[in-house]
Amino acid sequence: MGLKMIAVKLPDGSQRQFDAPLTVAQVAASIGAGLAKAALAGKVDGKLVDTSFLIERDVELAIVTDKDADGLEVIRHSTAHLLAYAVKELFPDAQVTIGPVIENGFYYDFAYKRPFTPEDLLEIEKKMAELAKKDEPVTRKVVARDEAIAYFESIGEAYKAELIGSIPQDQEVSLYTEGKFTDLCRGPHVPSTGKLKVFKLMKLAGAYWRGDAKNEMLQRVYGTAWAKKDEQEAYLHMLEEAEKRDHRKLGRALDLFHFQDEAPGLIFWHPKGWTIWQQVEQFMRRVYQDNGYQEVKAPQILDRSLWEKTGHWENYRDNMFTTESENRSYALKPMNCPGHIQIFNSGLHSYRDLPLRYGEFGQCHRNEPSGALHGMMRVRGFTQDDGHIFCTEEQVQEEVAAFDKVVRQVYTDFGFTEVAVKLALRPEKRVGADEVWDKAESALREAIRASGTEWEELPGEGAFYGPKIEYHLKDSIGRSWQCGTMQVDFSMPGRLGSEYVTEDNGRKVPVMLHRAIVGSLERFIGILIENHAGAMPLWLAPVQVVVLNISDAQSEYVKNVAQTLKKQGFRVETDLRNEKITYKIRQHSLQKPPYILVVGDKERDANTVAVRARGNVDLGVMPIDVLVERLKNEVETKA
Repeated sequence: MGLKMIAVKLPDGSQRQFDAPLTVAQVAASIGAGLAKAALAGKVDGKLVDTSFLIERDVELAIVTDKDADGLEVIRHSTAHLLAYAVKELFPDAQVTIGPVIENGFYYDFAYKRPFTPEDLLEIEKKMAELAKKDEPVTRKVVARDEAIAYFESIGEAYKAELIGSIPQDQEVSLYTEGKFTDLCRGPHVPSTGKLKVFKLMKLAGAYWRGDAKNEMLQRVYGTAWAKKDEQEAYLHMLEEAEKRDHRKLGRALDLFHFQDEAPGLIFWHPKGWTIWQQVEQFMRRVYQDNGYQEVKAPQILDRSLWEKTGHWENYRDNMFTTESENRSYALKPMNCPGHIQIFNSGLHSYRDLPLRYGEFGQCHRNEPSGALHGMMRVRGFTQDDGHIFCTEEQVQEEVAAFDKVVRQVYTDFGFTEVAVKLALRPEKRVGADEVWDKAESALREAIRASGTEWEELPGEGAFYGPKIEYHLKDSIGRSWQCGTMQVDFSMPGRLGSEYVTEDNGRKVPVMLHRAIVGSLERFIGILIENHAGAMPLWLAPVQVVVLNISDAQSEYVKNVAQTLKKQGFRVETDLRNEKITYKIRQHSLQKPPYILVVGDKERDANTVAVRARGNVDLGVMPIDVLVERLKNEVETKA
């Protein structure tokens, strides 16, 4: 009887035969020395494994390098452990806890007798570089759970022992060792520390053990790691740009809004900021009108019984603000959908009425944890450009496809041209039967497919009442923001008694599509401010034109110019102060208006203005009517 060969199928479809079990690293070496050197991990039948993983049967294998997204995750995961190794080298009494990969980097939490300092971070980073340079092998060992507990207790790592103690007793765990440091981890890891060449420690923060505020406070060290130095430099440059563009700083500097302790997570809008708000709201109102939506308004506070029917009281209670009056319990609405269902239910609808589209600039409140609040990006009170479409099952695909066209045009108008689509699927905590979720997810997939759009699937990230399409916008410095959503809901209308009269005179529950384009107006305006670094395009700018005089002799003419522009619908300010014109130009430029007009005797006598575009661009002298046409065209085209 002949020896059974092991077949390894590679991503290009080719197949290699081996006469004995071998590791991922050995397969890479059989392909070429270059690949063997570049290998960070493997993907065996879709599962990430170490290069030391032993292949004993026929498999599909991909060699993971730093060119792959999985490779970058392995680098970051391994760098988190390198951080813990360095901390233990420098601070032997520190205890290591948990250190996962996060977006663009990693963190690790430590228990130590004193707070780490910025100087400590520099020393830790230096030690990490030293350890990486040693190029020590990273090895994996599988042990029984109780053996792992005993080991970590013996070296004084109480947190690790406690963590392993929460694992079922009959399970084995894997330990990874590099040099003198051993840690609990599922892996995979890079084969040796020398693969970790590009990293930087970023900041310190506090964190509760296992995320529970009842537990002790630990010290969290954040870091970033990359495959290439230029990638890290680009990321650090983006962070510098993000710091300059921080909407909270710009909000104060440009006199748009402010926050204060008496209203945590809520915004005080100043006149200029509220002007931007109004431009966004009125623009979205026109989008409603142009696409068959009827604008409605539902109450802010609804009885607890309604929230129990929708499932919010059971699934979302901790995030709701509640109150009582006359022995009845109420909640401030965290979302607008139940109110829209009540409006739908107030009359009898026929299949001929569907699809029925409601839209509302609905103010919602959610009891977000104080630690999660972040300027306008995460608030407790916000307004959504919220819409709900009541339709038949047969109309879902057409409605989703139509929405896709509208949402893309809106983002283009606001200056966002790169949009990624993701499909968030059923979460563990949800309402409705699995067959209903199957139907809802299938409907969204078919609608996206029909629109010709590529998408990424996000298992477990849907709303508790239905899956959703998410639209992620890329801003001017490369950051991604999730804004628009389209959610298909086969559950809530039935739970709240919604029906329509069918063609055969029967009754049927409509499908409800939850949709938003900009989402929270507050958050979207924050994104706009950061995207444009406060220099809003003409159509959104709170002050579009500032008119300045050189001396008192032009004061009346400046007022006339301003009045002419205001009559054409432009937002105009004047500055008639007896100050040097260079001073006035410089001061107003800091407020980032799109245009500054300067008027002297020559301009007054010729009925013209000297025009400066934002960025100190001299456009020369032009008649008022020519300027008006220029401004109108720029507003209309949203250039």
